[in-house]
Amino acid sequence: MMPVWAVAVLAAGTYAFRAAGPLLRGRVRLPGGAERTLAATATVLLVALAAVSTLTEGGAFAGWARVLGVTTAGIAAVRGAPFPVVVIAAAVVTAALRLCGVD
Repeated sequence: MMPVWAVAVLAAGTYAFRAAGPLLRGRVRLPGGAERTLAATATVLLVALAAVSTLTEGGAFAGWARVLGVTTAGIAAVRGAPFPVVVIAAAVVTAALRLCGVD
């Protein structure tokens, strides 16, 4: 278990980082290349998180049902479907594949 002081230090650091953005926005200017790199980095991290969450469970392959369900959600989202439709489509495809025995 983490000591209370460690939790307090991490909470204070997180708050400081979050507060620094709005407070320093007008004072700190980044070069255009750095801004583009930071934007790309955020996108890459989000895609990596989605890939790991989609493809693995407990350190092993999560199964084709999940992969195809997430793929269905991605296609529905790209085509402009409302968020509830995206979620329901993914759930239906995943459940149907698992019902048919696809892991």
